[in-house]
Amino acid sequence: MITVQNLHYCYPNQKSDTIKDISFTIEKGEIYGFLGPSGAGKSTTQKILIRLLSGFGGNVSVLGKDLKSWSTDFYNHIGVGFELPNHYAKLTGLENLQLFASFYDKPSRNLMELFAMVGLQAAANQKTEAYSKGMKMRLNFIRALIHNPDILFFDEPTSGLDPVNARIIKDIILDLKRQGKTIFLTTHNMHDADELCDRVAFITDGQIQAEGAPKNLKMKYGKPLLRVEYQNQGLISSDFDLEHLGQNNEFLKLIRTHPIVSMHSKEATLDEVFIKTTGVKLNAIDL
Repeated sequence: MITVQNLHYCYPNQKSDTIKDISFTIEKGEIYGFLGPSGAGKSTTQKILIRLLSGFGGNVSVLGKDLKSWSTDFYNHIGVGFELPNHYAKLTGLENLQLFASFYDKPSRNLMELFAMVGLQAAANQKTEAYSKGMKMRLNFIRALIHNPDILFFDEPTSGLDPVNARIIKDIILDLKRQGKTIFLTTHNMHDADELCDRVAFITDGQIQAEGAPKNLKMKYGKPLLRVEYQNQGLISSDFDLEHLGQNNEFLKLIRTHPIVSMHSKEATLDEVFIKTTGVKLNAIDL
């Protein structure tokens, strides 16, 4: 669905490239996570992919067609949910969606069904100036779905949402994947990336430092150990090598003779993988 080869980009009046020869592909029905700190080039890459920036070097194709050769018809195929919602404050939520629906050369989805999907049906006829930040985020999210696009770009889709509404948004994203949609996701929330993404790419200083399925990355950079927490005049933990665990007499004796509280492998978290591969800790906010 998306192929990027040797992409590089330099902003006007800057001496060095912001994007430095990066390459990646995104398959149909895949959720691809793009993770990086502020200034890493993550937002610049997305702006290139959605044609907000031109003048880049390298090759980019979307839906099998060179990005530079697309006409405005390109926007019938993509939907974008920006991190910072921007609506017409004097229009109602429904009027906002109706306005944006008029921009596309294809039928829109049932707008009230979209409102219901994110729990905003009761606020559809309220002016958006009265919406809370979370309501604006949810309206921003469904705006990307109006025209049922093939490819979706979501930037921090759960930012500013309470746990219940964040769960709703994540479930919708997973359902979109089941429908065969292709999703480019940028987020600082490592738990979201781990849960949602088929593959992730870590970008710092305009370069991709690591790429792969979250589970594979965590296994690669984690430790092949099992941590056992058990009761023995207090809570105690012991680590055992996963290799030949079934023949480890010390482990077998422990689980026979002590009350076990928990057992879990010591795979790395995605945040730990990012730090190990890039030497950088993600900021809380990427502007």
